[in-house]
Amino acid sequence: AVMNSLKAVLKEPITIIVYFAILFTISAKLTFFTLLVLPFTGGVLAEIIKRLKRQAKQSQESLGRIVNILDETFGGMRVVKAFNARGFIIRKMEEESDYYRRVNKSMSYKNELASPVSEVLGVMIVAAIIFFGGNMVLSEDSSLSPETFLGFLAIFSMIIQPAKAFSNGITALQKGTASANRIFAIIDTEPVIQSPPNAIKLERFQEKIEFVNVSFAYNSDLVLKNINLTIPKGKMIALVGPSGGGKSTLADLVPRFYDPTQGEVKLDDHALTKYDVESLRQQLGIVTQESILFNDTIFNNIAFGAPGATIEDVVHAAKVANAHEFILQAEEGYETSIGERGSKLSGGQRQRLSIARAVLKNPPILILDEATSALDTESEKLVQEALFNLMKNRTSIVIAHRLSTIQHADEIIVIQGGEIVERGTHDELSKQNGVYRKLSDFQSNDN
Repeated sequence: AVMNSLKAVLKEPITIIVYFAILFTISAKLTFFTLLVLPFTGGVLAEIIKRLKRQAKQSQESLGRIVNILDETFGGMRVVKAFNARGFIIRKMEEESDYYRRVNKSMSYKNELASPVSEVLGVMIVAAIIFFGGNMVLSEDSSLSPETFLGFLAIFSMIIQPAKAFSNGITALQKGTASANRIFAIIDTEPVIQSPPNAIKLERFQEKIEFVNVSFAYNSDLVLKNINLTIPKGKMIALVGPSGGGKSTLADLVPRFYDPTQGEVKLDDHALTKYDVESLRQQLGIVTQESILFNDTIFNNIAFGAPGATIEDVVHAAKVANAHEFILQAEEGYETSIGERGSKLSGGQRQRLSIARAVLKNPPILILDEATSALDTESEKLVQEALFNLMKNRTSIVIAHRLSTIQHADEIIVIQGGEIVERGTHDELSKQNGVYRKLSDFQSNDN
């Protein structure tokens, strides 16, 4: 349908121009009169098309909201049931569906109206031409004979069909344009973080990561305040502290998910902003609390981002991540499909696949963001062992909720209110009556 509409929009104007060129040779005066009358028709149709375009945009936006409601509802079905929110979701869906129906009904009405309106306007133009041309034929000094006038009308009538096809094509394309505009708006969005001109290609991480007077704000809210921190190569640094203190934000500055508002983050004495972004991120492996998996096989999820990986590489990564045994027990082993977002796996299994993916990438720098906080004790033990295997001989930034998992860190950084309030080893901080000691005592009492 789109190709037919596009064909009509490109082809029919040429046909119309050819016919008008012939009409000019028959009678320039009558053709000029015709061209004076046509803008009235075009104006009416343009107004209909303008409204159609506006409503097509509203329709696509409404459809997007409907899909979003469905996605959130299916994804959070347990919460919907637990809070007896079924009625709320139904009302929300009915309201949006009703709006979508009304907009599309109005669009359909205008779309159907365009054709008869163009027919009526066409008849009115022909009537005007007959009236004006008839007067020319009847006038004594006119060079327009009755036979020529009839020929003019015959050729003009041949313009009506391509004009209608052109009008219908424009109408159809306007409906499609609303969808295309939303897609292109996303495609054409420039990334906020980009590699600079003449960027340094980072071949290998060699010495250290440094945070120099780093501050960061979301809009106007300061999340990190004057952070100074050095992470030598091969060391494990743990970030702990109350929720909302800025731990994840600090870690997100390393792969340049954000850039600091003030100060700079350095890697091997060069600011991160000097490096090629892809080569920088190639040095990093990230495991988060939420395991991001895809509706694909176990093999393809582990080999994600490593198209040249062999089955031997993937199996080795799975063994390091304590995932090999449960994979072998799956229906089709490494070729088992895990469902959308890994829905066919348990939380611990999903997390171990994420770790296996990081093992396969074999990055020199690891960022572990609350990687075990959502797991039960048994799963946490397996995942923690996998993480320990993963962190060997690597530079690691570990964000931890459970302090028992980071007691062996080379340095523990306590962040509160966006500032570093304490730093040291587990033994050093445990002897102080500070934030870390209070968090440790609270978790000990809780257990």
